[in-house]
Amino acid sequence: MAMVDAPPPETETSGPHAQPSRRWLWPGGLSARLLVLTALFVAGAALFVFPATLAAYEEQWLLDRIRAAELASTIAEADPARRVTAPVRQQLLEQAGVVSVAIQTDGMRRLILAAPRDLRTPYMVDMRNQNPLAWMMAPFQTLFGGQGRMVRVIAEPRFRSGEFVEIVTPDAPLREALLGYLGRLLAVTLFVALLAGLAVYLALNAFLVRPMQKITLAMERFRADPADPAARVKPSRRRDEIGRAEVELERMQVDLLAALSSRARLAALGEAVAKINHDLRNMLTSAQIASDRLAAIGDPKVAQALPRLERALDRAVTLATDVLAYGKSAEAAPVARPTPLRAALEAAAEDAGLSEDGVRLDTQITDTDAVMADPDQLHRLLVNLFRNAREAIQDKEPERTGKVQAALTQRDGVSILRLSDDGPGLPERAMINLFQPFSGSARRGGTGLGLAISRELAQAHGGDLTLVKSTAKGSVFELTLPGDLSAEKPKRARRKTAEA
Repeated sequence: MAMVDAPPPETETSGPHAQPSRRWLWPGGLSARLLVLTALFVAGAALFVFPATLAAYEEQWLLDRIRAAELASTIAEADPARRVTAPVRQQLLEQAGVVSVAIQTDGMRRLILAAPRDLRTPYMVDMRNQNPLAWMMAPFQTLFGGQGRMVRVIAEPRFRSGEFVEIVTPDAPLREALLGYLGRLLAVTLFVALLAGLAVYLALNAFLVRPMQKITLAMERFRADPADPAARVKPSRRRDEIGRAEVELERMQVDLLAALSSRARLAALGEAVAKINHDLRNMLTSAQIASDRLAAIGDPKVAQALPRLERALDRAVTLATDVLAYGKSAEAAPVARPTPLRAALEAAAEDAGLSEDGVRLDTQITDTDAVMADPDQLHRLLVNLFRNAREAIQDKEPERTGKVQAALTQRDGVSILRLSDDGPGLPERAMINLFQPFSGSARRGGTGLGLAISRELAQAHGGDLTLVKSTAKGSVFELTLPGDLSAEKPKRARRKTAEA
């Protein structure tokens, strides 16, 4: 029968939406990983203790043989005639666990007990003066040095006088004892590692893993349904990093809910504008028809006022159309071109209600100063700023006079328009969310859309609108626009001179 290779089994890595297969030896949960890592670290630390522990055990084992051999030698020399029969000598050597015992006294070495001569050459261990490295490596030499070896041990005597006592013993019993002790040591180390890992696991699980699981679950619920009350994390009273993470997560959830609520209100605003946009455009169209009829009258005063009325109507139509786009998504991209700044400031001041007998515009900007901007969007931006300044100055005293100063600085490819007023300044609660829709208004009943729209228009140009300072003596805003047209002023002046 022909053998056909079976297709390999499907794994987690197969298929169009494959995910990397998880290593089966490495747990996926944080708790299990902590348990495994702690046990491994404890076991790894024990490995550094093993050589010294085994060396101390071997040293003690050899010392026990030395002391037993000393006692056996004293028994052998107890006979006045110092005649020990072969059976007694063999019994003493077996009880001591050695094959020979010698002692040196006054420079003379004497063999007290000895078995029949063994032709195997022993390796020597001098316990009187041992090198620490050699002392730690001795157990491994015993374990891996080979079978059937003999060891010659020299140590200082304890139970009799002399310079040293010397024994010769086989290392097979020592190897067996070391192996047994190593097995017991490994078992104890494994038990301690598991016990320590379990203790650390329980402690970390209580103080770290469970709080992190609670935070993770809150984040998952909040992502699925931000309006779900169960998704709100409840900060504990902990003062460590977990407590700080809970507090910051709660603040982030509050901020995100506020942002989502603001976006919902903006969407509702866009929907409302969509409903009234058609009727509003019809009304403005009727106003434009009426302005055309006024133009046919031929009254000089009417003809003088009509251009301003027509510009206002055109901007109103454009604004009514753009508000819907703002409520749904964002402003249309600006079409920047050189725009005379003084004329733009005066037109915006007029539409914002600035006048000579009330809040007036004060500027040293000349007719030749220009900036790179979309004229319509720049007009809307300036109108918002001027109207806010006028309303702030006349908030409590409608008949109060004041001024708004404008200064232009152009350098390094950037135009900076600095607008300052002599109003009462902004309250602290308004400065926190100054450029946030429905949050940054300083007046009762205000929506806070003016500054939000103005900053969005400035950033669409590649610049920005910032509050420099706000005190009891007034507020200062800076409008930054890319483009430096100061180098064009001499050219325009020479062109005008040549035309004249």
